[in-house]
Amino acid sequence: MSLRDALRIAGEQNLDLVEVAPTAKPPVCRIMDFGKFRYEQQKRDKEVKKKQKVVSIKEVKLRPNIEDHDFNVKLKNAQRFLEDGDKVKVTIMFRGRELSHPELGRQVLVRMATLLKEMANIERDAKLEGKNMIMIVAPKPNTTQSST
Repeated sequence: MSLRDALRIAGEQNLDLVEVAPTAKPPVCRIMDFGKFRYEQQKRDKEVKKKQKVVSIKEVKLRPNIEDHDFNVKLKNAQRFLEDGDKVKVTIMFRGRELSHPELGRQVLVRMATLLKEMANIERDAKLEGKNMIMIVAPKPNTTQSST
């Protein structure tokens, strides 16, 4: 149908001519109330958005020469974040001359990774960025939201 005919029919019915599929050959248009169409589309978008799980990144900061008890507290925090379905960014902060021994920080990150391997996958391996060494772990798909 030609554009002129479609617009005339839409005008007679007091409705709008809405382009539904602009990429199709030829483009697909529909005669409808545009306000109602837009309202329905917003409602659908809101439902889709509600069903999405937003994964945020939580951070646990450590030092290369951390004591066992402090390490265990940070480990429990990381486990709690992973159980909630969040990714965890484990950061080792170096100060002063500690930077000359990055292997100490790497050992702490490896220890953290081995203790979290039951519930998490390493998404990004330990990497030195400036004065920090960063590793990102993500929850395994089968462990997310197991506590609900």
